[in-house]
Amino acid sequence: MALFLFLVIVAIVLGLIGWVVHGLDYLLIIGVVVLVVDIVLAVVRLVRRSRRRRIR
Repeated sequence: MALFLFLVIVAIVLGLIGWVVHGLDYLLIIGVVVLVVDIVLAVVRLVRRSRRRRIR
């Protein structure tokens, strides 16, 4: 859970820096990609956890 929150904070910071400094648009893109990957991994973990509980 701590890793999830850390990655969200990193994505937000990169996105803000990329948005404020117009020459660093790639940071905004990297921040968005990190956030999307983080959300996908969180959803995958939740699905796996719910499947384990159904099997038992």
